[in-house]
Amino acid sequence: MNIKSLQLFLSLSNSLHFSKTAQANHISPSTLSRSIARIEDELNVALFIRDNRSVRLTEAGNIFKKYTQKQIDQWELLKSELKDSKSELEGQINIYCSVTAAYSHLPPILDKFRQLHPKIEIKLNTGDSALAVDQVLLKQVDFAITAYPDNFPAGLHFKKLAEIPLSIIAPTTPCAVTQQINQQTIEWKNIPFILPEHGSVRRRFDNWHRKLKVGKPHIYATVAGHEALISMVALGCGVGIAPDVVIENSPVRERVQSLSSNSVIESFDLGVCCNKKRLQEPLIDAFISCVES
Repeated sequence: MNIKSLQLFLSLSNSLHFSKTAQANHISPSTLSRSIARIEDELNVALFIRDNRSVRLTEAGNIFKKYTQKQIDQWELLKSELKDSKSELEGQINIYCSVTAAYSHLPPILDKFRQLHPKIEIKLNTGDSALAVDQVLLKQVDFAITAYPDNFPAGLHFKKLAEIPLSIIAPTTPCAVTQQINQQTIEWKNIPFILPEHGSVRRRFDNWHRKLKVGKPHIYATVAGHEALISMVALGCGVGIAPDVVIENSPVRERVQSLSSNSVIESFDLGVCCNKKRLQEPLIDAFISCVES
């Protein structure tokens, strides 16, 4: 079995989901299944228990996961040591963040990093910030800019960049939603909400709405990414919750307004996260040093 097979096994053992693992590694589910089957044949044991609802590691699978992690760590360390023998750092780092973070917080970090390490290639992936931590855990990227999660994985390192406030926003354009929010007393139970599908911002909305004590929220739609959420609010589809930094950098910021509320919405810490076990690798250490400075 080669290092790629071990990496696929480790990715699957973390996600316990064949389709998601295959998609994350840019292969088909059948290719992933064949790779796992070859490992099981070589070991002559079953590593996973599969049924129609779930995937679980067997006892042998848990033992092999520890072995695989050690082998991959040693492989990464070997590559780092070989690179470290050169006078100047070379290689590639992969970063995941939201579109907003790509121009609100990432540029000064990359400017300094490129100045110090011009031979290192930067690969940037943008998407829903709620998926950032999983991207690091599944080893699809080296770093992610993300909100500090409520349940932060013990194996990750987090360096704070900023504290980000949140706001309840509504459209400014004349529509049914503006009529509702312009009432002397807002009837929150009747307000259509546009919400993130998941993540720390969604949980903060749930906490805020629970304090209103008006029953379940009227959810008009759920979306991936705060940028799309703000656009839907600007179009008059409903009221939403979004980080202030995303609102301020939105091209439709003039078409939304902030609403006041008796309940305070908790802010969150934005930062860079990576795997703790990789902090000693030269490329990882070099990037974190630029973040910390």
